[in-house]
Amino acid sequence: MGVKQISIFLENKRGRLAEVTRVLAERGINIKALSLADTSDFGMLRLIVDRPDDCRNILKANDFVVQETDVLAVEVEDRPGGLSRVLALLDSNAINIEYMYATIEKKADRAAVIFKTAESARTEEVLISNGINVAREGFLQ
Repeated sequence: MGVKQISIFLENKRGRLAEVTRVLAERGINIKALSLADTSDFGMLRLIVDRPDDCRNILKANDFVVQETDVLAVEVEDRPGGLSRVLALLDSNAINIEYMYATIEKKADRAAVIFKTAESARTEEVLISNGINVAREGFLQ
């Protein structure tokens, strides 16, 4: 179900984000989507990459604190109201979104949005039963 997201806990200090991207670039890992949030002490970098297992292992070997999470990559119509339709559907089914972010990937008239909910399997079922494509691992590769 869904795609693997790599989350990296970063000390909130200069150069840490650059170090992550350098390490991944040197190993040929391609970042397909990302989200960065911070607090005063640390940052949370969430990545969708072309080789998640390799990414996780490479980052751990370079002393980064890494976590893997299953998230949903949802194809959303790339037109006014496309995202609103998906969000309304989730809301009408009492599905709470923990976080979401968009990707730069696009297929024809569809964009990809990454969703994390507490009920991934139910979320996927609701979306698919309403004609919304939930991408599988490899969609963003």
